Amino acid sequence: MTRAVVRAAAPADAAAIADLEVENLGRDAWSAGLVEQGVSGELPTVQYVVAEVDGSVVGYAAASIVADIAELQRIAVTPAHRRTGLAAALLAAVVAAAKQQGADRMLLEVREDNAGALAFYAEQSFVEIDRRRRYYRDGATAIVLRLPLLTGCGGAQPV
Repeated sequence: MTRAVVRAAAPADAAAIADLEVENLGRDAWSAGLVEQGVSGELPTVQYVVAEVDGSVVGYAAASIVADIAELQRIAVTPAHRRTGLAAALLAAVVAAAKQQGADRMLLEVREDNAGALAFYAEQSFVEIDRRRRYYRDGATAIVLRLPLLTGCGGAQPV
């Protein structure tokens, strides 16, 4: 496998990102139109990064960064490229952007039944701060996680 490149998403990446949304999130996927708005900059707080291998987008992350809070809204990698470090590279790019824009913490929600994602986020130093019952369409609970980006945010050390 050729080395992956993580870069800011461009409008030409919208269709590939929308396809990954459907592949990874099924009925909870964002619409192609919403993805296109985010990638094209029409949603000023939202930023997308993509992972590209051999010229194909194989992963992406989307975050909303507003003042001191960054929220990781999406991160997904094609099944064939999972467990290769791409999700960590995408997360690192989003964390760097959040820090650059002055965020002191990153938040996210993950399904309580998504053991793989929970293990990944624990490895990345996220900690549980809350639960949102019946958050997802099917009634599943979301676990709210936080990653401190600056010393003193929540008493934890930053990444």
